[in-house]
Amino acid sequence: MRLDKFLKVSRVIKRRTVAAEACDKQRVSVNGQIAKPGKDLKPGDIVEVRFGSGALKFRVLHTAETVRKEEASSMYEILEDSHHE
Repeated sequence: MRLDKFLKVSRVIKRRTVAAEACDKQRVSVNGQIAKPGKDLKPGDIVEVRFGSGALKFRVLHTAETVRKEEASSMYEILEDSHHE
């Protein structure tokens, strides 16, 4: 599954355009490497998203084209959360 779509479907980032923009601005890495929006994600990948005030690091548990809002957080496991909204 594409990185930008995963970020949207899992609701880590609310909109796909914003997710793609974060990738383009080199704020997203997969397994320690800066990733483009089209990067193919697989279960087990470690993703880090840097926000203005911190970062969110998580492991991909599974991918799905669509999930209900309540199930979105089951797609990943948070490893480190240092951002504050």
